[in-house]
Amino acid sequence: MKISHDAAPGPDSIRATMMEAAAAARALTLSHFRTQLSVDNKLSTGFDPVTEADRGAETAIREVIHRHFPDHAIIGEEWEDKTTGSAFTWIIDPIDGTRAFISGVPVWGTLIGLTQDGRAIAGMMEQPFTGETWTGIDGTSTYRRGETEIQLKTSSAKSLATARATTTTPEMFTGPYAAGWQAIHERVLQMRYGLDCYGYCLLASGHIDLVIEARLKDVDIAPLVPIMEGAGGIVTTWDGGRAEKGGTCIAAATPELHEEAMEVLREAMLA
Repeated sequence: MKISHDAAPGPDSIRATMMEAAAAARALTLSHFRTQLSVDNKLSTGFDPVTEADRGAETAIREVIHRHFPDHAIIGEEWEDKTTGSAFTWIIDPIDGTRAFISGVPVWGTLIGLTQDGRAIAGMMEQPFTGETWTGIDGTSTYRRGETEIQLKTSSAKSLATARATTTTPEMFTGPYAAGWQAIHERVLQMRYGLDCYGYCLLASGHIDLVIEARLKDVDIAPLVPIMEGAGGIVTTWDGGRAEKGGTCIAAATPELHEEAMEVLREAMLA
């Protein structure tokens, strides 16, 4: 049944749409993963890779969403935005972590999320190669692999000194972000690199305590927000705002850890 943009979709219909869209993308991403695929660079200076798998998977996701919710808007990584005037916008990144994808490292994922008036209300990350799916919807988050399904809860870490932290790469923290990054890096128990969207899902699963990033796009973070929040995590920009639009992001397992990280960021940025 097709739903008008004036009607709020229920959690079951949102979940079913995300699962169908992820399955459509999976056939394309897995057929290219760990093959000698060609890689294009979006930038004239620097490196922002894109592949045939990115473009094809996003097209497949868009087709599923349009079939179920033709009036909803769509924002994607590879193709132009679909604007409709709806309060509901789907945010999709067919392969978040393309550098990992082209390197054969299974920490990339397919991100599909739904926002209402700019606020993320549902999100999914599927890692097709490992067969793992994280879903956040209706205030709860779940992890699924095969027949196993677990309701997620973040860790109880309350201080930076005990925090297992991650960021995709320290190279994103140049210019105005350098001082804040350095201050957090010096205080955490450990810092792991290169996990892309997988790191945020590990936070929701209780294995990572803190994620710090900068220079994000909306497609990088919006679908992940409901997954972390549904598991009890706190996710904001460095100035305490909502993270859906991208930019900076600080995600923490507990309010206490988030508060300490924010204080460290404030002090570093003012120094």
